[in-house]
Amino acid sequence: MVPLVRVRPEDARDYMRLFVNRRAYTLQSARPDPESGRHHYFRPKARACGKELSLTLDTVRRHLRGEITIGLYAINPATQRSKWVAIDADYEGAMEDLLKLQFHLAEDKVDAALEMSKRGGHLWIFMATSALARECRIYIYNLALKLGMRIKGNGLAEGIEIFPKHDELRPGEFGNAIRGPLGVHRGAARRYWFYGADYAVDKQIAYLKGLRKVSESQLRDFIAGKAMPPEFERPRSVSVEGPFVSRSGREFRILEHVGKVRTVGRNYVTQCPSCAEAGQDRSRDNLAISIEDPRKYICWAGCTREMIRRAVGCPIPDRRSA
Repeated sequence: MVPLVRVRPEDARDYMRLFVNRRAYTLQSARPDPESGRHHYFRPKARACGKELSLTLDTVRRHLRGEITIGLYAINPATQRSKWVAIDADYEGAMEDLLKLQFHLAEDKVDAALEMSKRGGHLWIFMATSALARECRIYIYNLALKLGMRIKGNGLAEGIEIFPKHDELRPGEFGNAIRGPLGVHRGAARRYWFYGADYAVDKQIAYLKGLRKVSESQLRDFIAGKAMPPEFERPRSVSVEGPFVSRSGREFRILEHVGKVRTVGRNYVTQCPSCAEAGQDRSRDNLAISIEDPRKYICWAGCTREMIRRAVGCPIPDRRSA
């Protein structure tokens, strides 16, 4: 049991300003899944009416105290912008890569805060004002490739993961969430701090507030003449309003192509076919499929819909040649 800590009202407000891009959020389960032993994330609902809850100052305060653990979304779909970029690395040698990236960011006069994690670390960059997710991604992808760093996806099972993971979201979409910093990781039963400040919430927040923030004009100078590397260009998200139909005319149904599923909250959970191809997801819980609408599914490890469809032998048809 991790002890609760004191959190001042101003700490919760500053946390909101630094990290919260939208009021939708996820909550890490207090109890582990009995089969995998993992603490899954879910979007919480009000008990009385079933409406999804919005993030409040009190929710943030409880997260910082250690009562609950929240996950934060990277993109506000109303603007396609984010207040931060986070680089997640959790493989052997991950901290060396993050330190290397932090050093080269400093050469651009970009302060990056290094956060501990269970198996590696997270590197956070903060914007002076919310920046377009695509421009943030172009900057980090190009820098990481220049440094010869492994980037997860595109055939690599291990490497850094970059949040935001999307260039843009459609209305009603959420993208990928990341564990909110300074809270308690339920699976590890410990709180992970940022290097560079004393291990107290108020000192950590003060440290983060004092970092240089990247302006939009700086970011555009960094990416001038650059584009998203083609191998990491993500196709625009596909609407789920109509059925996904194969060239044979039959609707694609993900549940017909996966193994045993179990129910966790509002989703079916099972092994991700794309992760399985790479020898990953041995706990068989990376793929979440909406019970309400099984056309909606997501791999929490970051595999795209295209990767999953290819792995099950039903690639998404190229609409341009259809």
